[in-house]
Amino acid sequence: MARLIDAGPGCPTPTPHRAQSAAEARGLVYDDAVRAETDHLYELVDDFITPMEWPAVAPLVAAINRLKKEKNAVVLAHNYMTPDIFRLVGDFRGDSLQLAREAANVSEDVIVQAGVHFMAETSKILAPEKTVLIPDTRAGCSLAASITGADVRLIKEKYPDYPVVTYVNTSADVKAECDITCTSSNAVQVVEAVAKEWNTDTVILVPDQYLAKNVAAMTDIRIMTWPGACEVHELFNADDVSQLRDAHPGVVILAHPECPPDVLEAADYAGSTAALANYVKDKSPNKVVLLTECSMSDNVAAENPGVNFVRPCNLCPHMKRITLENIYDCLTDMKHEVEIEEDVRVRAKAALDAMMALPKMETPLDFEVGMAPLDVEYV
Repeated sequence: MARLIDAGPGCPTPTPHRAQSAAEARGLVYDDAVRAETDHLYELVDDFITPMEWPAVAPLVAAINRLKKEKNAVVLAHNYMTPDIFRLVGDFRGDSLQLAREAANVSEDVIVQAGVHFMAETSKILAPEKTVLIPDTRAGCSLAASITGADVRLIKEKYPDYPVVTYVNTSADVKAECDITCTSSNAVQVVEAVAKEWNTDTVILVPDQYLAKNVAAMTDIRIMTWPGACEVHELFNADDVSQLRDAHPGVVILAHPECPPDVLEAADYAGSTAALANYVKDKSPNKVVLLTECSMSDNVAAENPGVNFVRPCNLCPHMKRITLENIYDCLTDMKHEVEIEEDVRVRAKAALDAMMALPKMETPLDFEVGMAPLDVEYV
């Protein structure tokens, strides 16, 4: 039996101290007004946020949505954002291509980029008259950091007869030195279009070596590339696929084309973030795994409650720097504005415009699976 000890008048029983929530630290409380504004939203994230956590989250959601109206702002939320951001404060949601198209057309004065720095730069390139904010300036990208504008200039000096395509996951400085941009959704389309325009059978695709190898398997165009990689997708390998099949019989395995080619060889389907989401929606597999960033699985699962998700995903530490708290802070103080030198912006925009001018694909491209990995030459 438990033994009770009388603390006595000089030794009061200690009361556990509860630290302030992020909302409370900002003077935000879960009151009746916040309940009225947000409680109907809870069902959108009830598989991600517990009822106990909701009173700490709701005040930030309500405050951000109020601030958006006050500041005439929108939040562009990438698929890799956590569900509280993606579903509760994101005005436009999608992959890099979808968000780029939205950035070029928003009517609001302020864009908050819930994503990484190159995405915020892309918004500023396409909408220079807008104020573009990024909630955390440290939200970078390992792939974007793998190459510089100076690197591209050297490539072009060495291979002047070949067009240089840059994946959109690069800095404005890199885009400014390239002929056209692409995303994982349209990479094959871009490569083939620019090869035809230049009347060449060779295209240089930087900086993602794995995307380049997977594109090369889809086209007769000779691809040369750069040894860059996404630190999230590079971690997956064919052994992971084999272990998943053993542990979860009947699971359908979907892979992003930033994964190494041996992953696509072993997967059931491969495509861009938009294509992966469409596959789950259209096919409704009984059990599925997405070999991509963790929050992508969370967000697709919320849209498809009848699908059972296995989640051996990898977190992107850069994407996870974006939080409700720093979205609130950057809107409150209008801080962390993204600026680009005009000369760089204009040249980068030309590369983005060349991509945007191509016919819009009705659906994102499916990548080949089950094929032996194809070697490509590095520049």
